Amino acid sequence: MREFCGLLEKELEECILQEKEAPYRKEQLSHWVYRKGITDYATMGNIPQTLKDVFTHKVKLNLLKLNDVKRSCDNETVKFVWQLPEGDKIESVLLCSEERRTVCVSSQVGCAARCAFCASGQNGLKRNLSAAEIVEQVVQIHSYLLKQNRVVTHIVFMGMGEPFDNYHSVVQALKILICPKLFGISPRKITLSTVGIISGIENFTKEKVYINLALSLHAPNQALRQKIVPSARKYPLKDILHSVRNYAQRSKRNITYEYVLISGVNDRRKQAYELVRLLKDECCCVNLIPFNPISGVHLKRPEKKSIEIFRTILFDGGVRNTWRYTKGKDIVAACGQLTLVKEEEKF
Repeated sequence: MREFCGLLEKELEECILQEKEAPYRKEQLSHWVYRKGITDYATMGNIPQTLKDVFTHKVKLNLLKLNDVKRSCDNETVKFVWQLPEGDKIESVLLCSEERRTVCVSSQVGCAARCAFCASGQNGLKRNLSAAEIVEQVVQIHSYLLKQNRVVTHIVFMGMGEPFDNYHSVVQALKILICPKLFGISPRKITLSTVGIISGIENFTKEKVYINLALSLHAPNQALRQKIVPSARKYPLKDILHSVRNYAQRSKRNITYEYVLISGVNDRRKQAYELVRLLKDECCCVNLIPFNPISGVHLKRPEKKSIEIFRTILFDGGVRNTWRYTKGKDIVAACGQLTLVKEEEKF
């Protein structure tokens, strides 16, 4: 059985033509799913019953079952726990700020990167998500927002998993999300975060799907980075930087460098000055993210004063930077806190 939210525009049209239906049914079906957030064929009013019946058995919709939803006390963050067909659970997050409604999607069940500050990789990788399972996170949250007369405005691939370890499904999902005849969001409003899979970055550059790219840097040198991001042992930092800078040149998009600040590990003045030397000649932005506590990990969040000193050194060295405001910590939905759900949860 095929999966509706994993079909490119041409593939959806082929499915319709195989049933000897008019090509315009593609636009009708896409409108129901991607504009109205409907994932039940039975409620699609202008679709013939015969086509509904065929697609119900041949093109699956509604892969994700909402298992739980948690809303933060700030009313700006919502965490969704989805149950997959075989029973595994993934998480995605809706972040609201003024006119922005950003969906943070997962690309894998678990993660093999095992970054020291992140809960997603604590239990390793279970499997990749399909393109449809990725896209449907956005579609279902879009449906949730439509009930409030709001829509999804931005998408970030910063949930569970390393996107470039699930390359083909992620690229397929991106093509569906930016296709004007499908979900139709601007590439400029999508950001993908990677720990630095060089082959993935290089192949993605050739795709010409020019979204925003963020590198999970977290250290200004190879030795320290390997301690924080174990998978960094495979990829020398200088080679990763060469790849992302080539992507920036080709895409005309500035790179964002994500840097989780961990007290006593990578937040000292020494590391700040190293970071300036590494990035001072580059048109980029460093996104400083204070460590968010996770169960079983004995790391600490830096004091406010330490973060301010670190930022000042970067600014004085000509490196633009931002301090990410922590959202959703009370519902375990902040950066680095998404994890494989172990306990049975009910919605």
